[in-house]
Amino acid sequence: MGAFLDKPKMEKYNSRGEGNDLKYGLSSMQGWRVEMEDAHTAVIGLPHGLDPWSFFAVYDGHAGSQVAKYCCEHLLEHITSNSDFQSALQEDPSVDSVKNGIRTGFLQIDEHMRTISEKKHGVDRSGSTAVGVMIAPSHTYFINCGDSRGILSRGGAVHFFTQDHKPSNPLEKERIQNAGGSVMIQRVNGSLAVSRALGDFDYKCVHGKGPTEQLVSPEPEVYAIERCEGEDEFIILACDGIWDVMANEELCDFVRSRLEVTDDLERVSNEIVDTCLYKGSRDNMSVVLICFPGAPKVSPEAVKREAELDKYLEGRVEEIIKKQGDEGVPDLVHVMRTLASESIPNLPPGGELASKRSVIEAVYNKLNPYRSDDTDSASTDDMW
Repeated sequence: MGAFLDKPKMEKYNSRGEGNDLKYGLSSMQGWRVEMEDAHTAVIGLPHGLDPWSFFAVYDGHAGSQVAKYCCEHLLEHITSNSDFQSALQEDPSVDSVKNGIRTGFLQIDEHMRTISEKKHGVDRSGSTAVGVMIAPSHTYFINCGDSRGILSRGGAVHFFTQDHKPSNPLEKERIQNAGGSVMIQRVNGSLAVSRALGDFDYKCVHGKGPTEQLVSPEPEVYAIERCEGEDEFIILACDGIWDVMANEELCDFVRSRLEVTDDLERVSNEIVDTCLYKGSRDNMSVVLICFPGAPKVSPEAVKREAELDKYLEGRVEEIIKKQGDEGVPDLVHVMRTLASESIPNLPPGGELASKRSVIEAVYNKLNPYRSDDTDSASTDDMW
């Protein structure tokens, strides 16, 4: 479950790229956690002659970062180089053969990591979820193992999303019980909150059971979705630190509104992470945003509305501070709670006031240069 810091680490890792008619941006933040256990992969143009293909993934580690880091560096190679995947590409690849090759890659890297771990220093106890997409010219393959999530926005709405692998899901629970385990407080044996993951070898040692029949399975669910040119907008891959505080539709609406204001995908990804922090996420946070040519474009009207909203919020913060008079400058929590009680038009859908926290805090700090750091950290913990 992990321990927490006194103040969140808000420094971010960013990356961006484009190719194959795709653009992507990503952001990751340690947040309140003592360690950063997330990792990610973003590759446009795959090896073994798959130049028109691309691969993106987010890995959410637990009990350490070793498995997540190894997967971000090696999972793609295990997928594209295994014999099942290679044979699928010998002729015109069928959807089922590609899906089977992806599945084989997951099982192979899991067994490979177990072997490495045992040879080096005994069994590594860390594990990681994995959610990814392999984007081929004709299909998008969503890949999920654990409770990170991927979603596809098409035609202005959520078209598809992966299913979280939780121990309480009926099929997952049945497998766990068949392996001699139990589900208590919605966790495997009362401990692990996901029922599928890479690593977690303490949960994969039931004799007489195959790798996909263990308490925790490394088998991904792979979904093939035919691409729809002009209608496909964007894909979001994110760990549960994002989904804990934003629903699928909320995040899609928020991203759509941000893309009408800026085409900087790193900036949009950063806004997602910051907004989720301010909505109360206590976990590491990582998000990859992949845009198709059909993604929303910057709109002058939306840019104007955004500027007007920022100006309005800046004015309201100044009014709230001045209203206190001799009582002194109110803390940031008071300012946020006051604004939250008001009906403010044109707030970004899905993000709402939390997505404007940085604007509010910037003007607050400007008007209150002698604030204490303690006040800032407390206000980040208790938003309003």
